[in-house]
Amino acid sequence: MHLNRIKSIAEMNRSIITVVGKDTVGIIAKVCTYLAEKNINILDITQTIVQGYFNMMMIVDTGKVTENFNSLACDLEELGKGIGVQIKCQREEIFEKMHRI
Repeated sequence: MHLNRIKSIAEMNRSIITVVGKDTVGIIAKVCTYLAEKNINILDITQTIVQGYFNMMMIVDTGKVTENFNSLACDLEELGKGIGVQIKCQREEIFEKMHRI
């Protein structure tokens, strides 16, 4: 039971970040730099470029973030506006419930 509790706590700190927009130089670098500054660990990442459009999805651990989640999500959204892409950050459990069939 103790291991299940540890796993549950770890999963509560996982979030999904999506980045979508016209491909330009430095998108990954700027997003990853922001995450590193906030002490957010990237657990998994995938990115593709299709006909000039950039799409990236990350699973991250926000367990060491000192600010509240809404502030983090707003900061990422503003970062996206600054680099010409749309960035969304959602808690993993919300993301899963929204995308269940």
